[in-house]
Formats: sequence, structure tokens, C-alpha cells
Amino acid sequence: MRVFGKTVCAASKALSLSMALSVAAAGTLTPTLASAQDGHKVAVIDVAYIFKNHGSIKAEVAKVEAELKSFDAELSKKRDELQQAAAELKTFKPGSPEYSTAEESVASMESRLRLDMARKRKELSDAEAKIYYDNYQRIAAGVKFLANHYKINLVLRYNSEEMSLEQGESVIRGVMKNIVYHDEALDMTNAVMQYLDQTMRVAGAAPAGAAAPR
Repeated sequence: MRVFGKTVCAASKALSLSMALSVAAAGTLTPTLASAQDGHKVAVIDVAYIFKNHGSIKAEVAKVEAELKSFDAELSKKRDELQQAAAELKTFKPGSPEYSTAEESVASMESRLRLDMARKRKELSDAEAKIYYDNYQRIAAGVKFLANHYKINLVLRYNSEEMSLEQGESVIRGVMKNIVYHDEALDMTNAVMQYLDQTMRVAGAAPAGAAAPR
């Protein structure tokens, strides 16, 4: 198995849900990780890259976004119905029985619309939060697995996004990076994505979904 920044060539065997990946080294580690018996070994990982590019995670997020889009379309239809009811209310004489009935109907429609909107948006927000929570736990488990396998003492989070002068926020994020430089051989991002593929496949959560190695 070559080190993290390179192609990860591993023979993986699923034993159980709790031990979904068994890595057999198919190559030699770089001197940085293999021979550093004195002192500590360090690796880095781009968590944001995994969330943005792992196929299974993207599919989960896309499903929630599709639900939100569908709900917005339904919400737009209900708003139109409310506007029509409000317009019809104006055709009745204030104080008349017809006006009172229509007024109660409009108020009820408006109340239901607000409640439905708040409930659905919270539901979708919670669903999205759970996706990030669950997958972060999987990522953390992958980091721990690989760190234990390669006797790595410390794994730091970094951002591989390139700065762009056309995007001011990109520049701000770039200059605020905690890690200014690292050897590419220390990057375990792709290895963790492979770990996610294996564990998700075994758990039946999703088919292989890792993006192509960077």
C-alpha cells in the first residue's frame, strides 16, 4: 500500500460490520512514515474535500436537497392558493357572514402554511445534520483505523482548496489555513475515502462512491 497522497493499493477483506476493512500492505511506505521510529509520525486529512467529493455522501445530501426543492414547489402552490383565498375575501362585505367565514378560512390556511413550512424545514435541516454527523463519525473511524495501522500519532485537518483571486472568500480561507505546507505523502484523504467505500459497501449503506483520487 503506497502512502496516502499516492494511489492506495490495498487488499481489503470484510470480516464483520465492526471490522469491515482489513488492509494488507502491497508495497512499501515512504521513509517519512515507515522509518520514523524515533519521534512521532504525523498525517493530514482534508475532511471538507471528502464531504464534497465522496459519491455516497453527495448522494445522501442530494436526496435531502431534492426533498427541499420538492417542498418549495409545493409551498409555492399553497402560497398561490392562500393569495387566491385572500383575494376572494376582499369580494365580501366586511362584517357579513360570508366575510367572517372566508376570513377564518384564510387565517387557518396561513397558520397551517407557516406551521408546515417550519416543520418541514426543521425536518430537512435535521436530516442534513444527521448526514454530516454520521459521516463524520465514519471519517473519524477511518482516520483511527489507518492511524493505528501505520502507527501515526497525530492527524491534522487541513484545507486543500486553492486560492482564487476572483473569489475573495477563497483568498480569506486560504490565508487562514492552519497548515501552510505538508508533504503529499502525509495526506490520508484518499485512503479514508477508500475506507468509507469499503465500510459502506459492507454495511449496505451505499455502493462504492469515492471520487477518483486527486
